[in-house]
Amino acid sequence: MLDYKKINVLFFTLLTLLLILSCYITVKWWYFLVLFGLRFIVLLIGSSLIQFNFHVTAYCSNPNEKERKIALTFDDGPSPITLQILGILEQHNAKATFFCIGKHIEKYPDILQQTVQGGHLVGNHSYSHSHFFDFYRKDKLVLDLQKADKIIKEVIGKRPLFFRPPYGVTNPAIRKALAITNHYVIGWSIRSMDGIIKNEKIIFNRIVKRISPGSIVLLHDTSQSTVRVLEQLLVFLKSNKYQIVSLEELLEIKAYEE
Repeated sequence: MLDYKKINVLFFTLLTLLLILSCYITVKWWYFLVLFGLRFIVLLIGSSLIQFNFHVTAYCSNPNEKERKIALTFDDGPSPITLQILGILEQHNAKATFFCIGKHIEKYPDILQQTVQGGHLVGNHSYSHSHFFDFYRKDKLVLDLQKADKIIKEVIGKRPLFFRPPYGVTNPAIRKALAITNHYVIGWSIRSMDGIIKNEKIIFNRIVKRISPGSIVLLHDTSQSTVRVLEQLLVFLKSNKYQIVSLEELLEIKAYEE
């Protein structure tokens, strides 16, 4: 699979060949425009889809898992809706991983405590979750991630090693920041779209049509639609003999710094 470095090598190789060729024959200007345009499109797609491992290596599933084991993850909390999610998970004896935003933890530290007390894992989802997060320089990204780590550790006593980039977008600056913060990047194999779609039937069908051993499901603990879908999903998984396990078990990596 192509990554950021390989694409750059390929691009500059083709650009060099075009420049050399232009010394001997007429090369139309739009050849260069097409080359730059293709590079832009590939970079845009590679940066937007975390499953491509374009800039960073992300754990998006366990492709080697043969048993019917999957992991549930929730983004953007904690929030009052998180409590409803926790209640449903407890009723079904299911554990999940919550990727939390630092500024939300500051508002609801008690909810984060209840999350951990319920046996669930917590990951870093940045402090700010800013719309401009992807435009931050490396140093600002490092500060943002470390600030979220610090807040989480103050509440639960552990520094998280799991990090999920806001919107699942990655870039060279994020790659350089992660080399300093030493987080594992966690993606997903099933995106429920519950942060955008409110139709519960569509959300449910998106998940169950894609479920398979080793899947990581992305949900959000910020929507009432998710609360209702979760109840249906857990019933479906149980009836189809799926076991919900922690990300630690599914991926065989540690969630917290020793």
